[in-house]
Amino acid sequence: MKDMQKIEINNLVRKNILSLKPYSSARDEFSGKDGVFLDANENPFGKLNRYPDPLQKELKNKLSEIKSVPTECIFVGNGSDEVIDLTFRIFCNPGKDKALIFSPTYGMYEVSSEINEVELIKVPLSRTFQIDFDALENYLSDETLKLIFICSPNNPTGNSIENIDSVLQRFKGIVIVDEAYIDFSKACSYITKINQYPNLIVLQTFSKAWGLAAARVGMAYADAQIISLFNKIKPPYNVSELNQKAALKAMTYPSEFDKRRSIILEQRSWLENQLSSVAVVIEIYSSDANFLLVEMTDADKIYKELVNQKVITRNRHSMVKNCIRITVGSPEENQILVDTLNKLI
Repeated sequence: MKDMQKIEINNLVRKNILSLKPYSSARDEFSGKDGVFLDANENPFGKLNRYPDPLQKELKNKLSEIKSVPTECIFVGNGSDEVIDLTFRIFCNPGKDKALIFSPTYGMYEVSSEINEVELIKVPLSRTFQIDFDALENYLSDETLKLIFICSPNNPTGNSIENIDSVLQRFKGIVIVDEAYIDFSKACSYITKINQYPNLIVLQTFSKAWGLAAARVGMAYADAQIISLFNKIKPPYNVSELNQKAALKAMTYPSEFDKRRSIILEQRSWLENQLSSVAVVIEIYSSDANFLLVEMTDADKIYKELVNQKVITRNRHSMVKNCIRITVGSPEENQILVDTLNKLI
């Protein structure tokens, strides 16, 4: 059964990627830490003069321990955006193949599809921001459809997407479940299902709950065969030593992670309660993320007035009518937002 699954994955991969001979860096050929290093044309002086581990082995070992996933099933990228781009490069032939998203959703899927010259199919979410399976059915038999992206919890709507298993069971291509906000949700991660579905890629990141947006460290969890393809085509040193160490340091203080996440979750509830009494707020959508999607009487006007008061939110009117996306900040920041809205009224 395993061999059949591997053959199916290979049939989805671009032929030039299968035949590609990857670049071999000096640190791929010798991975020891002791010795006189004269192999990589590095400057012998300085504190940051050596190239980082190209496969982030120490970081992957720690992630493996925390996530209960074998290291060969983990890829570390320069943010999740790198993983998204590499997925297009591996599986989609430019000008021929297609990808599918459920709109509204994270904008980088569309940007990457355009960069890689891949037609993007947009299937609108239902009124409750869930997958419309009747609409999806029209595309599942298209042999040129290679990728389906599912952001859960979804950005900008904030809700977790239901019945993802149904997509995985019915689609013969690659399904990417983007879990950037999973740490704020009560939903179970799809990492536990990568052994069940060889066509599943799960994305996570250090940018949100871990508070390392500046470090740009994202992860992909998938069948080892898919991970080997990521490693095959990635730039040799895609994650810096500084950023690898930042992620490792964050994981050594799990109590701090839990404390900050608890504050954000408490503040999410507080902010939702406070906004419900603001006159210009029409609806606050339920959120499993660290933000709230809020329908306003006039999103464009209120967004500009908030900016004038140096309170910066995200105007999502172009995606969801008259909606502003509000990130849950610190207690002090959230109070400023509420006070400013009340003053504007």
